Amino acid sequence: MSTEATAAKPAQGGNGWEPNILAFCCNWCSYAGADLAGVSRFQYPATVKILRVMCSSRVEPAFILKALKDGADGVLIAGCHIGDCHYIDGNKNAEVRINNTRKALAKLGFDKRLRLEWVSASEGLRFSEVIKEFTEEIKNLGQNPVKIDIKPQMNADERRLNASSVRSAANVQGSE
Repeated sequence: MSTEATAAKPAQGGNGWEPNILAFCCNWCSYAGADLAGVSRFQYPATVKILRVMCSSRVEPAFILKALKDGADGVLIAGCHIGDCHYIDGNKNAEVRINNTRKALAKLGFDKRLRLEWVSASEGLRFSEVIKEFTEEIKNLGQNPVKIDIKPQMNADERRLNASSVRSAANVQGSE
């Protein structure tokens, strides 16, 4: 799963910096809640990019770290309410995993950039409120200090063409 395209560029508002939030939403509840928010036209900031996962327990700590490294200012994991998981104990496992990840991130000062929420399919309004709250929290924290600029990489043909152009320019200059 690549978060580079999703998390590489922050959303820009008319008055400056806007946070770039990556949300991992479980297929069965929170993604449906996000869909309901859209269908119901509940307003929330366009700071969030949603990735649908089958279960919140599917979100590995490495995904969270990669998202933060690649430019996400915050990461939200949203799943089914405890006791309502389609996979029985998936959300309980996710809670343990995310809390452990948060403890590790606390040592780096990034624990406030990670949030875990339970949102059911019928809670579109709650989903929009969570996004609004998390966006404000991230705005108060400021930009992710670990952001890296992702530059497009040249493929082998482009490198050869570039190298031959440099050699041709050197030959022209040498013959003058």
